[in-house]
Amino acid sequence: MKNAVHLIDTVMQPPKDRAFAPIGVFDSGVGGLSVVDEIFKHLPHERMVYLADTAHVPYGARLDEDIQDLTARAVDWLYQKGCKAVVIACNTASAFSLDFLRQKYGPDFPILGLVPALKPAVLNSQSKVVAVLATPATFRGRLIHDVIEAFAQPLGVDVLPITSLELVPIVEEGRERDATTAQLLQNILQPAVDRNADYLVLGCTHYPFLKTTIESVFASQFTTVDSGRAVAHHLGRTLAQHKLMAPVQTFFQPQVTCYFTGGMHASLQLTLKRLLIQEITWDIAPFVAY
Repeated sequence: MKNAVHLIDTVMQPPKDRAFAPIGVFDSGVGGLSVVDEIFKHLPHERMVYLADTAHVPYGARLDEDIQDLTARAVDWLYQKGCKAVVIACNTASAFSLDFLRQKYGPDFPILGLVPALKPAVLNSQSKVVAVLATPATFRGRLIHDVIEAFAQPLGVDVLPITSLELVPIVEEGRERDATTAQLLQNILQPAVDRNADYLVLGCTHYPFLKTTIESVFASQFTTVDSGRAVAHHLGRTLAQHKLMAPVQTFFQPQVTCYFTGGMHASLQLTLKRLLIQEITWDIAPFVAY
């Protein structure tokens, strides 16, 4: 129910008309909720199924093959739930899985992924130095390097990679505004200040939840950008092309059914109550293993 974590026990059945089916959104944890927010701002009449692989979060330190396997299992689970399209709301998972999964499911089941929002940062940077904060695994993937080669290098913009394995657990545990987190961000991002970077690309869907703390520490040093809004607009165009848009006024309030592979423990409930967007109806359903 609205503004609460509502536990339900449901088995979703795909509707006969796929336009009425939900959109699947997957992340390793709660970070993808930042993408859910952007999707609902752009597509308020859609429903969503949100799957968080909290049993295996974080993905950033995992082997490439492990990331691909976990992502494939999650997307298959959402496909079996009757979703009409899937957004992989995890930069790390997208880096290793998009091509493989699109080939597996074909063009009639749209699968969208995320790549750090480097292009707008590069095009607007005045200092010609852009920092990208992401997991080590994201930088091992090909997607971000394709963007660097296509946009940053021709314009002479230096891209400064900054990695951390500590930030995702901080958001999962609800510590994104703690004083210790502010100090950690000061240490992690100081190289970007030293290089006079004027844009900071948040290359993980957990990181928009750190934006307030980043701004409190660094004031106007950086303009922060992330991929949430861009993927929401891309999703809208994709649904329209496939004639999968839910008719306007089909659902009178945004609705999300959430599943967590690691179970619904007390600390997660507190995190959700803090991160969930107030204007959306949230239901928490019991997860059945892959």
